Amino acid sequence: MRRLLTFAVCLLVSALPMQAEETELVTLQTRQDSQGWEAVGRLDIAGKGFCTAALIRESLILTAAHCLYDSDGSMIASERFQFRAGLRDGRASATRAINRAIPHPDYHSNGDAFVPSEVAMDIAVLELDRPIQSTRIRPYLIAARPLTGDEIGVVSYGRGREDAPSLQEVCSVLGRQTGVIVMTCDVDFGSSGSPVFTMRNGETRIASVVSAMAQIDGQKVSLGTSLDGPLSELMAHFSTIGPARPGGTQRLISIGERNNTGAKFVSVN
Repeated sequence: MRRLLTFAVCLLVSALPMQAEETELVTLQTRQDSQGWEAVGRLDIAGKGFCTAALIRESLILTAAHCLYDSDGSMIASERFQFRAGLRDGRASATRAINRAIPHPDYHSNGDAFVPSEVAMDIAVLELDRPIQSTRIRPYLIAARPLTGDEIGVVSYGRGREDAPSLQEVCSVLGRQTGVIVMTCDVDFGSSGSPVFTMRNGETRIASVVSAMAQIDGQKVSLGTSLDGPLSELMAHFSTIGPARPGGTQRLISIGERNNTGAKFVSVN
């Protein structure tokens, strides 16, 4: 635990002056509000809770690796997952079961021993049982790694707002080190796996995936995985293996549940 906290504090000290003018987290209540964000969905896990995920190919979604693990350290069977793209008020733009779920090969769940090396590899891809082929639900491209001071945005589901996606259009990258991105984006339990976007020249791309949230000297921050390198490694690994087998620690909340069994929350005083 101390490794992560010291690491984050050092980043914050050097990066705080570069924060952008940020926007608040708002619920996407209507179809018009949600336009362009339909490929973000809620990843439901039967008997457990949910994460957030995003479509990156017609048959693949991207989320956090820790979402694939149960509280006893075992890997969750793929049939317990369901992806509901653009879910809003009980209706989804598309609903798919999962054929296989593959975490980054170098991801190792450490439970409460939350260290940067875990966050840096905290990504996974899940193969849908059928491709999503829709002019309204388009897979997102991947952006170059964000830099300190960059403006980013995030779309997520979370505690108390699990029935519709929420958008924070502008938040900031405070710093990055060892593959971990420290951000000011507003996330909560259930937001694990949420796509972090860059929006440039009218094009929206995924730049990171939310892994956890933290507090540093009273300021709430979020931690994400740099996709530069790890995602290519994950995709290469995915292409060489068969279906996921039932087999670490889940950081989710059950729908409607208000406890702290979701994404890690660490504090620096």
